[in-house]
Amino acid sequence: MTEATEQHRTQVSDSGTEPPGTRKATRRGGGDPSTRGRTTIADGVVEKIAGLAARDVLGVHAMGSGLSRTFGAVRDRVPGGSKSVTRGVKAEVGEVQTALDLEIVVDYGVAIADVAQAVRENVIGAVERMTGLQVVEVNIAVSDVKLPDEEDEEPEPRIQ
Repeated sequence: MTEATEQHRTQVSDSGTEPPGTRKATRRGGGDPSTRGRTTIADGVVEKIAGLAARDVLGVHAMGSGLSRTFGAVRDRVPGGSKSVTRGVKAEVGEVQTALDLEIVVDYGVAIADVAQAVRENVIGAVERMTGLQVVEVNIAVSDVKLPDEEDEEPEPRIQ
């Protein structure tokens, strides 16, 4: 190879046009992967997580008001219907934060303040761990107390 040919190849390589048979490494994307898109979480997702976490707490008998529980019980009995884990839960989800309102029914005899605190801690832990959102508040409304001699408001099934 002559010196002129060698010099031409070097110039071509440096200018960005590659000589035949060589391959330049392609750099894809750039920077931190977390900056390459956006993740959005629907209100319903946070409501499901919070509803399941609240129901896990000892002393929580049910979620929602009496009317919503009655309608939910009827809906649960319809073939193809499923139990609503979001009953009694309302979430407002932003880009990095969320706020929750829960309506619960507690069992008679439990310390309501302790149950509410345990629900709040369990819900915050579950939502923050699973979604990465910061939970700014969990408001809890105790709408009823389940007495030991009370029957559940769910209607008897027609078919046994």
